[in-house]
Amino acid sequence: MTQYRIDSNIFWGANKTIYEVIFLANGPSGNLVSTGNPLPVTVTQPSNSSIAANPSGMAVDAFGRSRVSTPLTLFDSSHRYNDNGLWVTSNSSGTTITFDGNAGLINLALPTTANAEIIRETTKAFSYQPGKSLQILNTFVFNPEQTNLRQRAGYFGANNGIYLELDGSNLYFVERNYVSGTLGETRVAQADWNIDTLLGNVASSPSKITLDITKAQIMFIDVEWLGLGTIRCGFVIDGRFIHCHSFHHANRISSTYMTTASLPLRLEVKNNNGATGNASVMKQVCSSVISEGGYELRGAQQAVSIPITAPIDLTTAGTYYPIVSIRLKSSPNRLDAIVILTALSILGLTNNCNYNWQVVSNGTTTGGTWVSAGASSAVEYNITGTSFSGGRILASGYTAASAQATIATDILKEALFKFQLERNALTSTPYELTLIAAASTNGGDILASMDWEEISR
Repeated sequence: MTQYRIDSNIFWGANKTIYEVIFLANGPSGNLVSTGNPLPVTVTQPSNSSIAANPSGMAVDAFGRSRVSTPLTLFDSSHRYNDNGLWVTSNSSGTTITFDGNAGLINLALPTTANAEIIRETTKAFSYQPGKSLQILNTFVFNPEQTNLRQRAGYFGANNGIYLELDGSNLYFVERNYVSGTLGETRVAQADWNIDTLLGNVASSPSKITLDITKAQIMFIDVEWLGLGTIRCGFVIDGRFIHCHSFHHANRISSTYMTTASLPLRLEVKNNNGATGNASVMKQVCSSVISEGGYELRGAQQAVSIPITAPIDLTTAGTYYPIVSIRLKSSPNRLDAIVILTALSILGLTNNCNYNWQVVSNGTTTGGTWVSAGASSAVEYNITGTSFSGGRILASGYTAASAQATIATDILKEALFKFQLERNALTSTPYELTLIAAASTNGGDILASMDWEEISR
């Protein structure tokens, strides 16, 4: 390789070794992105090549990879036409949860009464895959600060997680864990955030932005777990990811920092230490959980089927009967396990009979016996149910038995997490996922099976 220098009209490079080094620049300012001290504006050859090879900041994910790969959205929530059914609620007397169709959000309203409380949590926990950065985005509006009013939003459950808390006038990022068998929490006040305090024109706030927590906020959290990694927290303001605080753990602790990073989204508002002076409203807007760099199922595959010698008899034409039902175990508690339906197979046995099958979430199977899928499994199943009611249809199809043919359905990769088992963790209630079927004639017989993958091993 050679280069021509127009200033001296010569080819430059003969008998010389020339290096081409790629640098990443951050934003319109063109500042170089690095993991160490800023490099000088004029750079010929870095003395430490790892500085150029390992960019940092919000241009990379929690594992230091440039954010250029296609993310896989595990979950998203908005409220365009109603409360979308993706959340469960626990609330005390006198509180209200109302949908605002004009604003496209949910109002969580408290009276002034002491201990008045609303908790909202997703019906699913979200699967962290070791080695993949998990990015969480939440939008909300906190009520203006009040004495005795505590508000929380984040990626957390009863025992583990990370969230933002406004308690009275005090703002914190909080890390919650159950590693020791008892609840532990690390609270970091805004003035002590270790990257950017968002306190305006002060040395601890490189952005020089002042956070107004009473205004609408986009909060981000990204998680590098592996049991020992870093959690980064901050806000998106004027289109910029402002990194405010990192919880570091590797090379610092002697155990894991949380029991798991597979957690639900959650919001809480409570009159915590007594009555408040005024009624309060916290506004829930949107949320998303994203696996950066995609997601590959690596769990334990399991299945259950109707015995070949004992097909299900669909006694009355047009009536839907449960064929196979599965749900998370509540005892011992596996309600935060990640279990996904991956395939189902249906075989009609009665000649000249047509069948309609449906996959239904959160219905009720009556009769039969729930059986553990194994001591190490988070699932129990029922293949002896007698009737079925309620629920939400996730998928439906038809098959005919005149040719004695079977229909096998594999769930598309893009749709897998739509078929994840759900639960109400606030009441410790698992939701069923059920394959039901109806026949066009009385007494149509049918065989079926369900396959699922248990990611939480």
